[in-house]
Amino acid sequence: MLKGRCALITGSTQGLGLAMVRRLAAEGCNIMMNGFGEPAEIEARRRALEDEHDIRALYHGADLAEPRQITELVEAAEREFAGVDILINNAVVRHFAPVERFAPEDWDRALAVNLSAAFHTTRLVLAGMRDRGFGRIINISSVYGLFGGVNRVDYITTKTALIGFTRAVALETARDAITCNAICPGSSPSPAIEQRLQEFMAAEGLERDQAMGKFMAGRQPSGRFVAMEGVAALAS
Repeated sequence: MLKGRCALITGSTQGLGLAMVRRLAAEGCNIMMNGFGEPAEIEARRRALEDEHDIRALYHGADLAEPRQITELVEAAEREFAGVDILINNAVVRHFAPVERFAPEDWDRALAVNLSAAFHTTRLVLAGMRDRGFGRIINISSVYGLFGGVNRVDYITTKTALIGFTRAVALETARDAITCNAICPGSSPSPAIEQRLQEFMAAEGLERDQAMGKFMAGRQPSGRFVAMEGVAALAS
């Protein structure tokens, strides 16, 4: 069903985004990757997708805080693949500080990358989806889009707003063959989360299992990470 389709996944050079890239490529999707990282590693991952799954995979390094670069990203995908059939808004930045000490520039970047970028990518792909009579838009929110927490006002605000954005787009496309959904995963063992866990282990002087239990307290009743492959399966 997905063979020959094009999927544009933001924030997809590592972690959860890369897991979704691999899942969709395995189902025959051509892929437009986006994100930051070591160029040689990104190229190796891009090439491996093509070799393993007999699809086309491209990479665009757009900074999603810049609307002009978002336009260039979408235009590149539509030019190379004759349209974007599946859009996954996954890119995210996180900052940690109490509200009164939260840097305004960090707040502005989080709004741009975590929320406004989803608006821009969606508005840019929708006309083509309507013309082709097919579209899938998936916004990666979080369990933190459903409840609060301390010292991460940017993440909680943007992930909550992304759910509202999803509802609005879903209603506007309800009469078309276009769906818009949000996924709200718990913590996965992404590089960013793994770094935070390592810092927690060092600060508390704990073994990994002990540190994970304390780290997950109040986050996930299972006390375990959510498998990225499981989340990726929801997007396919």
